[in-house]
Amino acid sequence: MSAHAPHQRPDTGVSPLSVQALLARERDRYAQTHPRSRELAGRAAEHLMFGVPLHWMNDWGTPFPLQVAHAQGAQLTDVDGHTLVDFCLGDTGAMFGHSPAPVAAALQRQAAAGLTTMLANEDGAVVAQLLAERFGLPQWQFAMTATDANRFVLRWLRAATGRPVLLVFNGCYHGTVDDVFVDLIAGQPVQRPSLLGQVHDLLPTTRVVEFNDLAALEAALAPGDVACVLAEPVMTNIGMVLPQPGFWEAAQAIIRRHGTLLVMDETHTLSSGPGGYAQAHGIAADAVVVGKALGGGMPCAAYGFTADLAARAQAAKRAAPPGHSGIGTTLTANLLAMAAMRATLEQLLRPEVFAPMHARAAALADGLRALFQRHGLPWCVTQVGARTEFQFCAQPPHNGSAAGAAMDPTLEHALHLYLLNRGVLITPFHNMMLVCPDTTNADLTRLLQAMDGALKELGRG
Repeated sequence: MSAHAPHQRPDTGVSPLSVQALLARERDRYAQTHPRSRELAGRAAEHLMFGVPLHWMNDWGTPFPLQVAHAQGAQLTDVDGHTLVDFCLGDTGAMFGHSPAPVAAALQRQAAAGLTTMLANEDGAVVAQLLAERFGLPQWQFAMTATDANRFVLRWLRAATGRPVLLVFNGCYHGTVDDVFVDLIAGQPVQRPSLLGQVHDLLPTTRVVEFNDLAALEAALAPGDVACVLAEPVMTNIGMVLPQPGFWEAAQAIIRRHGTLLVMDETHTLSSGPGGYAQAHGIAADAVVVGKALGGGMPCAAYGFTADLAARAQAAKRAAPPGHSGIGTTLTANLLAMAAMRATLEQLLRPEVFAPMHARAAALADGLRALFQRHGLPWCVTQVGARTEFQFCAQPPHNGSAAGAAMDPTLEHALHLYLLNRGVLITPFHNMMLVCPDTTNADLTRLLQAMDGALKELGRG
């Protein structure tokens, strides 16, 4: 989830009046068909700020929050008894489906044998070995979330290199790590104004350049003070932005030349396969962060280092005075999380699990392209593994600014709500759809038929 500077509405090929009319109709329909959700939302508002456990749960665009009763596989059921095909899947947290059987069984076993101890057990060694095999990095540590993992990696790498500066790409997503919230506005770095309670100026220690811009990357690294480039191998949260051919090969050479380290945040791009996008495409990172789906839905994350970087990080720790490092939390690597990661790695993070997911995601992408072409809409579709996204522009955007300029929140809300009212859920904040092992061809058909209905109504406006 991210916030960016406001921009003019893109030319989506759809009348704004049609969008507003569809959104109004769908809001009325939702209100009429979700009385129990309305009731529970009212009750929640008595003691929950904004009426939800996390304030951005209101960003779905519904008149009041949808209340979930049950989720299993590729489906969830709300408290009003509606069953929805879920293509959001917790925005990747449930990439292997809701409550996947191997993880649920592992959690049940572990729950009877301890939840958290702040001590190591056998699962830790097994999980680290499996991570090393999947991602090609030999040394690992854990966190509760990918945000924590990114934050910890930045501390380790700044300590290991003695360099203070971080470089990110404009429009990036790395959780809620303070350092990354710097955007390019009209080519100038700006600390994101939507940050709440931010008291430190991020600009002296965070540089931002556009994705796919090798000249800008070279210039930003030239002073020799950048500890690491923290990047998603494919930008995902502002709408997907693919690396242009040859970008990462050239970028790696630039990064190495300036003595900077490369961190790949695979939190969303784990949809690419068992070793993530970087492993599948030959990107040799110094560190990798994996979160969300790694525990099948349990809060957990991991980060891995090369042997050289691990040695430098350990040396920095040993040379530091005694006391809190600022790295780690009490519940990190708790017994439940380790059991969930082991089950996920052993039984779900496997090529034979990903193959049908990728095939169905490709079928969904093809179906959407055909649909947009039939309706004469200048919208593009991008697929990365099990992850598919459509954007309101004719060609896939080449950087974060272009992707942000193609966003139309009102049109997104209208489409998402239309789909929800017809039993299909896709991700808020952008137009992402994720396919899990339980997703069926019938589920794809249901989504495409619902989308076809929405586009027909918009066209009539």
